[in-house]
Amino acid sequence: MCPDSFRAEHTSARGIIPLQEKQKEGPMSFNVLIVEDQPLIALNLQDTIEGLGHHSIGIASNMHQAFTLADEADIARVDVNLDDGPTGPIVGQTLAEADVAVLFMTSDPGALGGGIPGAIGVIQKPIPDADLIDAIQYVADRRAGRYDMPPPRGLVEFDAEVATPQGPQNALAR
Repeated sequence: MCPDSFRAEHTSARGIIPLQEKQKEGPMSFNVLIVEDQPLIALNLQDTIEGLGHHSIGIASNMHQAFTLADEADIARVDVNLDDGPTGPIVGQTLAEADVAVLFMTSDPGALGGGIPGAIGVIQKPIPDADLIDAIQYVADRRAGRYDMPPPRGLVEFDAEVATPQGPQNALAR
């Protein structure tokens, strides 16, 4: 599936439940897509996500798998370098444009320049488990519409003014 066909299908067939209705149902629980080519990291993320009460909708190790699994995603945790090369930024931007809360996790945050339009930010691998938990919870809170807390340690938020549709600028170096 290509990014354009994903956008068209995702917007028309997603069936988004308004956040106000989800909040009435009790604690916020989200569907999380893991886009990661390293199996041990992906499985650790899956355990952490499910331990926080969220649902892992799958692990994608390349762009095609990510778009195949993405229809139900509320949140995506995306690596930059996948099995098919450095396609993570394309995946992340496409998902963000489809109203998925995107957090990048990579050993090379500089590869994202100043950010990816619509994505929340980036954390650098390796990351301690406590910081990973805080980052996942922060993204879930943002997805739920709560913006009044600072980002957790290690998470660099993307500047919406710097991350433009023309491509990322080098704001992470600031």
